Amino acid sequence: MTLSRATYMEWAKTRPAPAIDLAGSNLLACTLDELPGAREALDLTGESADGYRPLVDAIAARYGVSPECVALGGGCSGANYLVFAALLDSGDDVLVEKPAYDPLPAAARMLGASVRFFERRFEEGYALDPDRVAAALSPRTRLLVLSSPHNPTGVVAAEDALARLGRLAEERGFLVLVDEVYQDCVLADRPAPAALRSPAFVSSNSLTKAYGLSSLRCGWTLASPEVTQRIRRARGVVDVNGAIPAERLAALAFARMAELSERTRRLIEVNTALVSAFLAKSQALECVPSRATITFPRFQDGRDAGSFARRLFAEHGVAVVPGAFFEAPSHFRLSFGGATEKLEKGLTALDSCLPT
Repeated sequence: MTLSRATYMEWAKTRPAPAIDLAGSNLLACTLDELPGAREALDLTGESADGYRPLVDAIAARYGVSPECVALGGGCSGANYLVFAALLDSGDDVLVEKPAYDPLPAAARMLGASVRFFERRFEEGYALDPDRVAAALSPRTRLLVLSSPHNPTGVVAAEDALARLGRLAEERGFLVLVDEVYQDCVLADRPAPAALRSPAFVSSNSLTKAYGLSSLRCGWTLASPEVTQRIRRARGVVDVNGAIPAERLAALAFARMAELSERTRRLIEVNTALVSAFLAKSQALECVPSRATITFPRFQDGRDAGSFARRLFAEHGVAVVPGAFFEAPSHFRLSFGGATEKLEKGLTALDSCLPT
């Protein structure tokens, strides 16, 4: 068997450590002191047959759904993998957006599915086009895979497009996985999870990108009870359950969500303003506006962003993600959920390396 590769993830894990990391997209890590009660909540005991029940209940309450609609996973990536494992058989078709976060199609291929793509285009603001999706479907399509906000561009899917895709899924008998890991980074007019609109949708998310709690590996899906049960059974094969200390702390995080959300808001508002100003004044770059903590500028002259990224790292110790990992070589992904002081220095370095 040939192991399916996620080349971006291999690069992310093996690249040299930068002085300023504008490639990694986690929010600035939350400390124990920023999560009051964390030390007291640590314990090695607890029941976790289908997930630590206070955590499952907290997620269900946040979204106004039954606990039977919530399944836990190891981060959003782990939750996504469980969806693929639960829903796909060898030979099924999976339709994935392009540009795509490459662990998504890689996971589908690992389970024996055939992956097809539909385009989200710069010239259209990376909007979802339901007609383009419909044209790319095959009789064997079992799952459509999207992200909203879109990774790597940060574009939020339009409500009418999701509504049309939900109707199409119901008519044609496939499901739609929407990776919403950046959704809580959206500060204004944040959309509800897609899974709340129709049983045709499965939503995945985690505490990673918006709350600085990547180390807890708390991911989850929202779906119909029937699909959720299949996901839970898949976890019984993959890793059985989560780590009790991490799930206890994740439950505490939901109890402290107001404080965590305010921390997130303060950081994102400042950092977004810095990145927006930087992109607005750039003569070399063009970019579709992002509503998350990632953005995907491209060189107006079409030059290769890989050589730019290498120079930026070599001369300034600043890392960005070359667009080649998203099959868009004139682009690079810039992440700005980290410390504001480092972001400012990183943007200054970026500006000094841009062509004039």
